[in-house]
Amino acid sequence: MALEYGFAKGKVSGPPVLRAKPLGHEIQYHLHVPLDVAGASWDVAINVGTNDSDDLLQYKLAFDFHHSVIKTLVAAPMGRNDLTGQGALPALDFMRSDILAETGRWRLSDPMDGSMDVEPAASMNRLLRQAAQNRWNVYVFGRFYKEGDGIHDTHMNQGSTGAQFAHRQGDDRNDHNDVWQDGAVLVASSQELWAAYFAAFENQLVPTDELGNPTAHSKPVG
Repeated sequence: MALEYGFAKGKVSGPPVLRAKPLGHEIQYHLHVPLDVAGASWDVAINVGTNDSDDLLQYKLAFDFHHSVIKTLVAAPMGRNDLTGQGALPALDFMRSDILAETGRWRLSDPMDGSMDVEPAASMNRLLRQAAQNRWNVYVFGRFYKEGDGIHDTHMNQGSTGAQFAHRQGDDRNDHNDVWQDGAVLVASSQELWAAYFAAFENQLVPTDELGNPTAHSKPVG
């Protein structure tokens, strides 16, 4: 069964907290954000970087985001919106849609040292605190938690190298590489003004095949 994917539409209900997650030879860092999702308390884990200088996070943070998908998101109900298995917007695919058009270049994150003073953690912390204070609608795309209410994998979810990420034909038990399952965070400060955060790791390669795996001629994002 494919990993359950979609977006949560809700309101930030508390301050973000930076947490470290050891993964083999590196430490990944996430902003954990409490999100009120149609009356339920969700945990949102937003990737903001790593201490691994060989696989840093790359990101786009656009405070002037505009795209036709906004109309669809505004009309979507508050709560969990499942997009598992969909092959078109509003499901996100950085390679197969124009969602990244006019969002600027990919920027390389700072190596994380456990503080929230470096980018993009600092800017995302400010944005999410503003969203909480002003009760702005927030849209978080990624994979839903298998247990409990939450969402993670808020980054590009294709093009990862290594057997542990490979998506094999006819086997969805470990489809960490997949198409139309990319993650993102969008914040609507008004009807016209939106901010959008997109992320990918240096070791993720594009383009990808129909399963989301890198091809023989793929190159790093950005």
